[in-house]
Amino acid sequence: MKNIAVIGSGQMGNGIAHVFAQNGFNVTLIDVAQEALEKALKTIGSNLDRQLAKQLITEEIKSNTLKNITITTSIQQGVANADLVVEAATERIDLKLKIFSDLDGFTNPNCILASNTSSISITRIAAATKRGDKVIGMHFMNPVPIMKLVEVIRGYSTSDATTQTIIELAKTIGKSPVEVNDYPGFVANRILMPMINEAIYTLFEGVAGVTEIDTVMKLGMAHPMGPLQLADFIGLDTCLSILRVLHDGFGNPKYAPCPLLVNMVTSGNLGAKTGSGFYKYTAGSKDLVVADNFK
Repeated sequence: MKNIAVIGSGQMGNGIAHVFAQNGFNVTLIDVAQEALEKALKTIGSNLDRQLAKQLITEEIKSNTLKNITITTSIQQGVANADLVVEAATERIDLKLKIFSDLDGFTNPNCILASNTSSISITRIAAATKRGDKVIGMHFMNPVPIMKLVEVIRGYSTSDATTQTIIELAKTIGKSPVEVNDYPGFVANRILMPMINEAIYTLFEGVAGVTEIDTVMKLGMAHPMGPLQLADFIGLDTCLSILRVLHDGFGNPKYAPCPLLVNMVTSGNLGAKTGSGFYKYTAGSKDLVVADNFK
C-alpha cells in the first residue's frame, strides 16, 4: 500500500493523516470545506512542532510528512488512486452510509474501505457497498499521533485477507492493533462509555461534584484523566451518540444516556471543542476550571 485517502479533516482525520504521512505514505486528506482542510494542515504542523521540540522527530521528518499530504474537497478525485480509504467523518450513520456507497463507485475494486467509527456497525456500513469482504473498522484512539491502540473491527463479511492486511498496516505505522468483532461499541467504548455515563449520573444525583468525581478516579483507580474531563475531551455529543448506539443495539436500559448529558448536548455545551462542558476551556490556558453550572 502506498496511497491512503482520509475522509474528514477534524481531530481524528487530521491525526490519522499525520500518522500515515509521517510513516512515508502518500496521503490525500478530503473534506467538504477548504477552510477545514487548511485548519487541519495547521494542526498537523503544530503537532509536528511539538514532536520536534521533544526530539521525537527531525526537521527532515517534519518536512517530509507535510510534503506527503495533499488536500482536496473532491471525494471522487481524492480516492481515485487510493489503496486504502479511512473514513473519519462525523459519527452519523446516514452520512457514513452515503460516503461508503459513493466510495464503492469511486475507488478501484481492490481498494480497502475502512471506517474510524467508534461504535457504528461495520456490517451495516459494509452493506452500503458491493465489497463487504473489503470493508473493515480502524478505530484509532485520540490523540492519534500519541495513542498506540487501533481497534480492528471485522464486519460479518470482512475477509481474513483484509483483516490481516490492516493489522500489518497498523503495525507499520507504529500502532498496536487489536482484532475485535462487530458488536455495538466494540470493546473500547462498550466499557468506557458506561463508566462515563455513570460518572455523569453520579454528578446528576448529587453524590459528588465534578472535581471530586474526577479526583476519585484519578487517585483511586490511577486513571490519567477523570471521566468527566475525558468526556469533555472526547466531546459530549460524541459520548451521547455512542451511548445511543449501545442503547439501541443491546436494548438494555443500563446504556440509557443520563438526562444531564442529553441536556448539555442540547444546550450546545459539548466540552473542550465549544469551550464549556463539565469544565471551562480558555485558549492558551491549561488550568482546569469547573464550569459555572457545576460550582
